[in-house]
Amino acid sequence: MNPRRIIPIAAIVILLIVAIVTRGFGLLPKPEGPLTLYGNVDIREVDLGFRGGGRIAQIPVEEGAHVKAGDLLAELDTAPVADRAAQAEAQVAQAQAQLLKLRNGSRKQDIDAARARVTAAAAAAANADEDYARRQPLVEPGAISKAIWEQTVSARDKARASLNEAKASLALVEIGPRSEDIAAAQAAVKAAEAARASVRTDTSDTRLVASSDGTVVTRAREPGAIVAPGETVFTLAIDRPLRVRAYIAENQLSRIAPGMAVTVTADGNDKTYHGTIGYISPRAEFTPKTVQTADLRTDLVYRLRIVVNDPDGKLRQGQPVTVGLANPAPAKR
Repeated sequence: MNPRRIIPIAAIVILLIVAIVTRGFGLLPKPEGPLTLYGNVDIREVDLGFRGGGRIAQIPVEEGAHVKAGDLLAELDTAPVADRAAQAEAQVAQAQAQLLKLRNGSRKQDIDAARARVTAAAAAAANADEDYARRQPLVEPGAISKAIWEQTVSARDKARASLNEAKASLALVEIGPRSEDIAAAQAAVKAAEAARASVRTDTSDTRLVASSDGTVVTRAREPGAIVAPGETVFTLAIDRPLRVRAYIAENQLSRIAPGMAVTVTADGNDKTYHGTIGYISPRAEFTPKTVQTADLRTDLVYRLRIVVNDPDGKLRQGQPVTVGLANPAPAKR
C-alpha cells in the first residue's frame, strides 16, 4: 500500500479513538452513574389516652414493649359505669315489655271484666230508674220530702253516667291500643336502646388498646392515677410501614420518580434493605441540619418519602440512612 495513503488513514483512526475516549472531545455529556441520597428513618409516634376520665386500674405493659394493634395497654376502674349499665339494661327491658303489651292488645280476661262492669252498671241504672219512676208521682201530693226526691234524681243521674263510662271502657278494651300509643312505645324502646349503647361505649372506653403495631416509648402514668379525658398515658412508635425521609438536590430531581426501587443502608448494620419511592414533595426547602450529606446544607432540595419493603426491626426511628438508586434516569440539562 502507498505510504501516502496509510498516513491519512492512521490519522483518522487515531482521531476516532481519541473522540471515543474523550466522549467527543468533552462535548458529549458524561454518562450518569448511580445516585446516592441521604436522610433519616421517619419518626412516627402517636399519643394514646382514654376518651373518658377515671382511675387507672391496671397497666400490663412496660416501656419498650412491642405491641400489636388491639393489644390491651391499660384499663380504668369499671365500677362507675357498671351500675349505669345495669340500669340501662333494666330500662330497655321495661320499654320492650310495655311495647309487647300494647302489641298483644287486650286479654280475654280484661274484656270479660269490662263486660261485667257494664252489666253491673246497667243493673244499678235500672234500679235507679225504677226508684225514680216509683217516687215521681209522690212529689206533687207531698208524700215524699224534697230531699228524698233530690237524692233519687241524683242517684239516677249517677247510675246512668256510670253505665255510660263502663260502656266506653268496654269499647276501648275491645278495640285495643291506639296506633299512636304503639308508636310512642316503639320510640321509648329506641331511646332506651340508645342509652344502653352509650353506656356500652363508655364501658368499652375504659380499655385503652394499641391503635397499631408499634413500640411503647413512653409510659406517662401508673396504676391508681386519676386521668382526665384525652390525657396522654402512652406514646407509641409506629413500626409499620417503615418510612425513610430523604432529600434530593434540585438539579437531580428529574432522575427520580415515584415507584422507583431503591436500597437503604445504615451505619453499623450490614443488611441492605429494599424500598420504593412513594412521594416526592412539590416544594423546595433547605436541607435539614440532621441530614448527613456531602453537599452544602444551604442547597435547595426536595423531600421524598421511601417505604422500606423488608424491615426487620433493626432500623430505628430517626436513624441516619443512605439511599441508593442503581439505575436512575439521566438528568435533564
